Amino acid sequence: MSLDATDRRLLTVLQRRGRISNADLADEVNLSASACHRRVQRLEAEGYIRGYVALLDAHKMGVPATVFVEITLSTQADDVLEAFEKSVARIPDVLECHLTAGTADYILKIVAENTEDFARIHRQYLTRLPGVAQMQSSFALRTVCKTTALPV
Repeated sequence: MSLDATDRRLLTVLQRRGRISNADLADEVNLSASACHRRVQRLEAEGYIRGYVALLDAHKMGVPATVFVEITLSTQADDVLEAFEKSVARIPDVLECHLTAGTADYILKIVAENTEDFARIHRQYLTRLPGVAQMQSSFALRTVCKTTALPV
């Protein structure tokens, strides 16, 4: 099903204010509360809304360092890709892992307390990933912009 302008307004507001009450959401997008509730339920049922989360502050959680790790595998064989992906999904410090086209096969986004903590993550997890031929890490110095909101 395609999204109309009202669905898009609902999604825009919910991405930024996921805890908004249904009554306030309905007012903001100019719907009755019951129509708003039905639309949100439909958007959830159709998978446009996958869930609701609390976004935590990395500094307050003690993991202010963000490290991007480019990984090149020894081969692109399906069994190697599958083994790598299963293993990397079990690393608690990895926030994201993307299969990429370009110089690296995968890019990982990892959080750590500091450089020493990243060294621990590297030793304990990254060096043990299957099929890795090369790895390059880059520390983020400053976050210029960051959002979880998709363009609607």
